[in-house]
Amino acid sequence: MKPHKIVRKTIIKRPLEEVFQFFSKAENLNLLTPPELEFKILTPLPIKMKAGALIDYRIKLNGIPFNWKTEICEWKENECFVDQQIKGPYRIWHHTHAFRAVDGGTEMTDEVKYLSPGWFLEPIIQALFIKNKVEGIFDYRNAKLKEIFPD
Repeated sequence: MKPHKIVRKTIIKRPLEEVFQFFSKAENLNLLTPPELEFKILTPLPIKMKAGALIDYRIKLNGIPFNWKTEICEWKENECFVDQQIKGPYRIWHHTHAFRAVDGGTEMTDEVKYLSPGWFLEPIIQALFIKNKVEGIFDYRNAKLKEIFPD
């Protein structure tokens, strides 16, 4: 089964280095995650972000608590980093955060490839529950980024 993909681009009117530094701090994920997910980082902070870093979280999806472990599998300072689920609610979760200087600020792109659980029922679970939830998380994230980094 082919993973689903969501891509969101945000222009942040701040220098590339400042924006990348913000995303380099795992604790800032708390600011960018909808409250209903009850997101909590379990790994002691601060976390040294680099390739190979492992991060444990707890979240709730549709009211169901999940432990989630991701690995930073790629890290390029001021350019991009990739986190990939090792254990969690999805069969696949591969999230690329890409950063690029543009006129007047930084273009930040989130690209997530994911596959919901459910095996042969996955298309139904995706359509009924997961697609809107994942899109809502990234809509929230973009709105919060505009609050944190106002024009």
